[in-house]
Amino acid sequence: MPKATGNLVILGRLLFRAFPAVDRELKRWRHLAASTPEPELRQQALASLTLKKFHCQGGSVYATLSPRYRYGEQLLQAIVALQTISDYLDNLCDRAGVLDEKAFRQLHLAFTDALSPGTTRHDYYAGYPYCGDGGYLQALVRTCQQALMVLPGYKIVQEEILYLAGLYCRLQATKHIDTTRRQERLQSWLEPLLGQILTPIYWWELAAATGSTLGIFALMAAAAGEEVTSPEIARLKDAYLPWIGGLHILLDYFIDQQEDRQGGDLNFCAFYRDEEEAGQRLQFFLEKSLEKAQKLPDPAFHLLVVQGLPALYLSDAKVAGPKYLPTKEAVLRAAGSLSQKMYLLCKTLRRVGVI
Repeated sequence: MPKATGNLVILGRLLFRAFPAVDRELKRWRHLAASTPEPELRQQALASLTLKKFHCQGGSVYATLSPRYRYGEQLLQAIVALQTISDYLDNLCDRAGVLDEKAFRQLHLAFTDALSPGTTRHDYYAGYPYCGDGGYLQALVRTCQQALMVLPGYKIVQEEILYLAGLYCRLQATKHIDTTRRQERLQSWLEPLLGQILTPIYWWELAAATGSTLGIFALMAAAAGEEVTSPEIARLKDAYLPWIGGLHILLDYFIDQQEDRQGGDLNFCAFYRDEEEAGQRLQFFLEKSLEKAQKLPDPAFHLLVVQGLPALYLSDAKVAGPKYLPTKEAVLRAAGSLSQKMYLLCKTLRRVGVI
């Protein structure tokens, strides 16, 4: 199949199969969240489902990966459940006025339990000041576990998935603690890990990479194939950590800079010297991501993911002003013509309320 035709097929599946399926899944979770007895938990659950819907939409592209679409339903259920857990817990750590690292670690056992079919689930709210969600978080964990059990290669990829999940949970538990301690704690954790990366990057760029769920989703998609191999798993991990995952979250932080400044929230793009350096580093992560994606199994698919990230994030109204224009234009130019076309598509989808 010609590359252009293949891209259209994937985009068609995303828009006309995956997006409606995401809507159906989120409707189910919204109904359960609305019945949460504890008001604070109910508020944060519903807010995450409404305001972060596009995270699930973006992740759902991994359920379209051909020729493995026969497991698309299970992949999509697992992706939506895990991303919903991620977004909900992020709100509980960031928006409920809590600064307890131990409680954050306990909450994030839901994330690793969801990726461990067959394990006993924990009391996730132990130590957290709010509890009583009517079974919402347990249901999300159970749904993800059950969906992953169906994937024929999941046991082969599970160790690497749990490694990425461990990094993700460590980041979330640390970056939401008291502002006077969080940078020091993050640096002391991450700087020793920088030596494992051949190309020098900043500690906050590695932090961003650990905050991405895309590497986990890519390994889930690989698990849909019975013949997934160790070299394939290693190449996926190498591409997504730190490059594709880093690009993903740096773009997310890039568009949230003004919002985070106003809210006093940690933003990794704020560590760059100025807007020019931030733009240069975004382009560098983009170039490395494109290079790595070309060497992966199903390279056209992963290249489409990489080119879709700038299109999705830079089409957000948060970066519509002239201040961001030079960086937007440079990154989209570096991403190529397909990314520029997807950027226009994303702007249209945003305008009509699809994303």
